[in-house]
Amino acid sequence: MQKLTQDDLYTLEAYARERAAFRARVLEHKKARIVHVGAHVTLVFEDRLTVQYQIQEMLRVERIFEPAGIAEELAAYNPLISDGGNLKATMLIEYPDENERTRKLVELHGIEHRVALLIGGLTPVTAIADEDLDRSTETKTAAVHFLRFELDPAHVAAFAGSEVVFAIDHPAYSARQMLSAAVRAALADDFD
Repeated sequence: MQKLTQDDLYTLEAYARERAAFRARVLEHKKARIVHVGAHVTLVFEDRLTVQYQIQEMLRVERIFEPAGIAEELAAYNPLISDGGNLKATMLIEYPDENERTRKLVELHGIEHRVALLIGGLTPVTAIADEDLDRSTETKTAAVHFLRFELDPAHVAAFAGSEVVFAIDHPAYSARQMLSAAVRAALADDFD
């Protein structure tokens, strides 16, 4: 999947005009790119459109319009776009109650290394977590992680026509979620 360039982005003025329609388009697009694995973990699969939205929002909020600042945002967010043989996701650990969340993040230490993609009967693909920086401490995990699932050609070939499951196998959290045909089709676009 092609990385974004400055030419792909709206100017601040154009984005102000287009923001409502663009946001609605992205939110609709994201619906087929969200996977809930159990009650408290959500994987949001990023692609070129979702990353463009994140960049546009950062430029808007920070009022960034100079080329150097835009280049910094592109450099920060472009790595979230699939390279064609992988899937990239933001993993959210969600507990609405702050006290429970604090306790659970200690219990779930290391969970980001226990997420796997299962495609048919092929070898599981374990997520590579937080390549940009460590988000966890020695005693607790973070509530947000960035995951990359690196697939070999056999996994890519089997993805669209096989049962696909995301699984978490952690002593304090075990869950599996089989993908619907719609989500599988949406994520398969990342392999183009």
